[in-house]
Amino acid sequence: MTARSNPGRNVAAIVFDIESVADGDLVSRLQYPGEGLSAADAIARYKAELVESTGRDFIPYTYQLPVSLVVATVGPDYRLLNLAALDEEQSRPHEIVRLFWEGWERYGQPKLVTFNGRGFDLPLLELACFRYGVSIPEWFAEDRRNFDQPRYRYNTAGHFDLHDWLTNSGASRFNGGLSLAASLIGKPGKQEVAGHMVQDLWDTGRRQEIHDYCRADVLDTYFIYLRSRVVAGVLSLTEEQTIIDETRAWLEARADSSPALRRYLDAWGHWQSPWA
Repeated sequence: MTARSNPGRNVAAIVFDIESVADGDLVSRLQYPGEGLSAADAIARYKAELVESTGRDFIPYTYQLPVSLVVATVGPDYRLLNLAALDEEQSRPHEIVRLFWEGWERYGQPKLVTFNGRGFDLPLLELACFRYGVSIPEWFAEDRRNFDQPRYRYNTAGHFDLHDWLTNSGASRFNGGLSLAASLIGKPGKQEVAGHMVQDLWDTGRRQEIHDYCRADVLDTYFIYLRSRVVAGVLSLTEEQTIIDETRAWLEARADSSPALRRYLDAWGHWQSPWA
């Protein structure tokens, strides 16, 4: 997708989300050494064991690779500038990781905005850098005081995790997740695809559906971010609604060439101010 306006416009924040899949060869080698399991068989067996022991089949991020990463660049006025999936055509984990961090540097290390990114997306990206030998010195910033380092847990200027914000840094539980938060403000939330389906989509070559799912999650995250700024007193409700109307028009202008955006707009809900 093309940028909304001047591509040189200042980027104040990057809203992003990742979809990942298990590295079956790694699972086979470390969980079942010497058994010669195929990648697919190793993943299936590990999932079954996880269900038996935890009730969930989610494979830890340490065994996963990013296969989709969508970024929304946001200006200082909180308006959406661009929406793009990195390495969308080939979905190469090493290129996705490289492009993400290069973009963060190129835009002047803007605030990263996620929903539960502190618990999953950022650790996954950091581990991928470890795996591929990608240097991100400005992210670790080891020569600074720990609370000035962008990755420091409570440094919201470097990384603003909306899940952390909603739960007061984990003091409460947020049942319903991203989908519930989006639904509260009239945005689509989860639709046909859910996170547990990504592995099967990847295994059957349906990469575009993964990117489209990730794109919708990033849009939901962006709108949740806007509402968080209203609650924090940074934006007025009127300003937020104006930005949302402008963003919807921006999406409409591109929906004819993007089935994913059309589906997102078709699922758009209604939020009515109780004071209207």
